[in-house]
Amino acid sequence: MSPRRRPGPAQNKNVNKLNAKALGGLSILLLVMAALLYLPAWTIHYWQAWTFLAVFGASALAITIYLIRKDPKLLERRVYAGPIAEKEPVQKIIQSITSVGFAAILVVSAFDYRFAWSHVPLYLSVAGDALVAIGFLMIFFVYKENTFASATIELYPEQEVISTGPYALVRHPMYMGGFFLLVGIPLSLGSWWGLFVIVLMMPALLWRLVEEEKLLAKNLPGYLQYQSRVRYRLVPFIW
Repeated sequence: MSPRRRPGPAQNKNVNKLNAKALGGLSILLLVMAALLYLPAWTIHYWQAWTFLAVFGASALAITIYLIRKDPKLLERRVYAGPIAEKEPVQKIIQSITSVGFAAILVVSAFDYRFAWSHVPLYLSVAGDALVAIGFLMIFFVYKENTFASATIELYPEQEVISTGPYALVRHPMYMGGFFLLVGIPLSLGSWWGLFVIVLMMPALLWRLVEEEKLLAKNLPGYLQYQSRVRYRLVPFIW
């Protein structure tokens, strides 16, 4: 039996660069999110924001570490995200809308806290943090099941239809996890008005889902049969 080939210096360098990019990107994201919360709130005495950032940061870090150790290929697919990473113009537009919408959820919620536009009971803020964690957990199960869960809408030569795990329940479980996450954010931040921003975002998110389905049905062998077996796109027994 020949000895297992060890990664060369160049490969190790690329892996380290990818890991640094993933961890650095998460750190920058958390700093930007903190600025979008504490500046509009105009105070650091915003316990809901501290709790939310802790839950969000810990969950995202745990998933990132998992991908670093278990699935660096998926990590690479997830690192390059956002409007610039998309290839199709329509997806660039959709991603721009959703990126602005995500930022708006934080800003509106922070202004809501500052000016006391609405009041969310303590137990609902805690429930919001739980929804954020559940959303990340659902996304983790998607990553664990599907190594092709790219941040952009595209197909890979070796990609196959995944119909196990969360994909046996709905065709787009990552979107479902993202929905839990989005709804949890304004609640965890103590804002009803932040939920209104999600309502404005939903058409763009559903547009992205439908466009992804068209691409998969047209280009991924076996996806049409999968659609016939798993009827629901996003919400079991509803849609």
